[in-house]
Amino acid sequence: MAALARALSCQAGVTQWTAGCCGLLQSPAVPGPWRWVLCSAFQRHKAGTFQLSKFCGGLIQANGAITQQKRSFYNTSKHLSAKDSLLSSEEKVGAFTRIMEAFGFPGPLKYSRWKLKVAALRMYACCVEKTDFEEFFSRCQMPDTLNSWFLVAQLHVWMCLVRLKQEGRTGKYMCRYIVHCMWEDVEQRGKVMGINSTVLKEELKRMAENFYAALFGYDEGILCDDRVLASALWRNLLNRNCEDPRHLELLVEYVRKQVQHLDALSGEDLLLTGEVSWRPLVESNARSILKPLSPVYNDEGL
Repeated sequence: MAALARALSCQAGVTQWTAGCCGLLQSPAVPGPWRWVLCSAFQRHKAGTFQLSKFCGGLIQANGAITQQKRSFYNTSKHLSAKDSLLSSEEKVGAFTRIMEAFGFPGPLKYSRWKLKVAALRMYACCVEKTDFEEFFSRCQMPDTLNSWFLVAQLHVWMCLVRLKQEGRTGKYMCRYIVHCMWEDVEQRGKVMGINSTVLKEELKRMAENFYAALFGYDEGILCDDRVLASALWRNLLNRNCEDPRHLELLVEYVRKQVQHLDALSGEDLLLTGEVSWRPLVESNARSILKPLSPVYNDEGL
């Protein structure tokens, strides 16, 4: 294989390729499947059906790593950066931490848990207090009900989860607590509205199923084109009830610009403060990039 690599780099003729293939067929170090492929290619070359040099060049590139004795040659052109690494410095945890997390106990985090819980509570409060629900109801023709409120709130919670998951294990810890705060809030709102406990329990179960299904749909939509995202919004937010396609266009534009806005926020600020701002549903220049303001962190509590 090394002889083929040298012949390929030197643009050698058919004689060198033939000698290289013969040497590989006689070598016991070549695995059985590769020996069969080379033998078949060599016989087809003798019959004049294709060019042996092109085949061997493709074979070397397809193999990826050409091994001779104890040396490896890699022909990949991709260079991994810091963002492409599988685990960041804080993600490299020991075996004991992994065992603890497997049993449901959180391992050591970047910041203390009570600070992260306070930040998560703030972030959820931003999802329900800084969102103009009435504008969503009027522009998207949604009924003013608890379920409609939950559908709009879960959309903003999902966007926060997408942003926090970029912060490693600490961000994922905040994600779990944000979801916990959301279910506590929904249950309390249902009790205040006077919904029967049995009915409320069934509604919470249905909302939970729809919530986790919506997470998959929104994740697929944000990674794909606008048609997939519009389909997810139509199913999960509008409950398959949308007569005006301009409503879907408005919602797709809203989600795209909000995700871009959240990506511009500092991860340290999100983990320490949980402060999130939302861009309006309707803007004159929705494609503009707004620089978010850095929040002030208060270490003394709320």
